[in-house]
Amino acid sequence: MRPRDTVVIFTRLPRLGTVKTRIARTFGAVRARTLHRRLVLRTLHRLARDRRWRTVLAVTPERGGWREWPRTVPRIGQGLGDLGRRMGQCLRATAALRTILVGTDIPDISASAVARGFKALGRARFVFGPAPDGGYWLIGWRRLAAWPRKALTKVRWSSSHALADSQQSLGGARVALVDLLADVDTV
Repeated sequence: MRPRDTVVIFTRLPRLGTVKTRIARTFGAVRARTLHRRLVLRTLHRLARDRRWRTVLAVTPERGGWREWPRTVPRIGQGLGDLGRRMGQCLRATAALRTILVGTDIPDISASAVARGFKALGRARFVFGPAPDGGYWLIGWRRLAAWPRKALTKVRWSSSHALADSQQSLGGARVALVDLLADVDTV
């Protein structure tokens, strides 16, 4: 790892009725928020203490606080736009040579899995950690040139096409894949 490598933890402020909404339909908003809160804290616990990289929280909405955010982890806003635009903004905002962005709904996330993502960026410009549902839990970018103009556009988010669409949007850039991990989107 290089000292300027950055992990962006991409998350929502745990507000009632705004997190894990598909799960909330079955279990209720309070339980969905509790699940989200636990997943966020688990992700922070597993990644933010690792000295191989700097960890940054990318939060939406940008205004508002949560007493459990760790004070030692810097926070940035996700910005405006659809999911792809916000993820791209966060990847570019870190000014690191290599940046990895992960969500907070991956129960089996580990520092070693993220480290494999950074290793893959040694041979590719982008890296993805695929999920069994056709999406992905990790995206990484190595700053070799400008961000591709159409990167992460025309992606069918929350579908089995999200990973394939995202890869296609990168305009032929070299892509590596790492660990297959499941995310928690539905019951």
